[in-house]
Amino acid sequence: LDRNPSPPPANEEAGEDADAIGDTVYSKHWLFSTLTRLIQVMVTPMITKHAEEASEGPMDLSNDDEEDLCKVWDMAMDKDVAGFLQEFRATDILLGVIAKSRCPRLTEICVGILGNIACFPETCLTLSQNEELGEVLLLLLGDTDPPTLLETCRYLLLLTCVSQKDVCSLWLERMQQQPSVCSNLCFIMRSSTNTDLLEKVGELVDKAFDLDEGLMRSWVTPKSHPEAGNGESCVDVASCLLEAGKQLRSESPNGLEIYLHILQLLTTITEGIQIFCKTNTIWNFLCEVVCEGLCQTDDLPVVLQEQRGILVQAFAVLQALYKCQDQWSSKGDTSELTAFTEKVISCKQL
Repeated sequence: LDRNPSPPPANEEAGEDADAIGDTVYSKHWLFSTLTRLIQVMVTPMITKHAEEASEGPMDLSNDDEEDLCKVWDMAMDKDVAGFLQEFRATDILLGVIAKSRCPRLTEICVGILGNIACFPETCLTLSQNEELGEVLLLLLGDTDPPTLLETCRYLLLLTCVSQKDVCSLWLERMQQQPSVCSNLCFIMRSSTNTDLLEKVGELVDKAFDLDEGLMRSWVTPKSHPEAGNGESCVDVASCLLEAGKQLRSESPNGLEIYLHILQLLTTITEGIQIFCKTNTIWNFLCEVVCEGLCQTDDLPVVLQEQRGILVQAFAVLQALYKCQDQWSSKGDTSELTAFTEKVISCKQL
């Protein structure tokens, strides 16, 4: 007779339940085996290199290993899995792999897994208390691989924006104490053409400045910072922010708005105003953004409404600069300044 199959034995069901991570369907056994394979990167690397490459060169991750590690990356977004990974010290494994990896893709995945683990308050707190992990992650801001940099900035954003207040202050303190953080972020802002990376770096700097005025003052005060390959060099944070804004102007309105907000934050401190008044570069850039890219005479009010975020930040900076124009090193053409002011007033009336 046709009938439904018999249910599995009770002990089999119990075994499946015991293998499941929390309330998920994810297997502890599979995750253990994948982490075990990951450990091999520190002993007998699971990444293979082409025969013609030098032994010191970058290495490649096999397709199977990349697929499994990406599954772990996705799984770590689950709270139960994140807690399980933390409980069984997966953080130490990932940190060891990052430290020894010569495979950019492997480094990116490991940082991404750590970023997902950090999404939850309990695991975030534990990760943040790991001094070695904090040091390695901040050093990764000097990496040359854009995807790795993107994941590193995302991770730091999670720690400074989503985590508890005490954890946030801990990371901000680390960022201020490590001089290479400022110089590495500035290098990215002035030289990268990767829109996603520039946006993420902008978000990180924006949040850091918004949360810690002391860090903002420290970074914008002219002083020498160690730069990769160049020894000691003076980092001009304002000019780097401006370069990133120029790069994003035509490619990412959202990114441009982020950088304009950073400039607006700088106008709230004396050091920032002093830097802006040394040259009219910032003023000229914002005038171009408003007069050439926005605020056209035939624009409908709805268009200006769509551009509201950028306009608000631009006007805030321009207003601060206009109030202290007596401090400007180069005065410029006052008739041009008057004409621009009239245009701003007309835009506000719309």
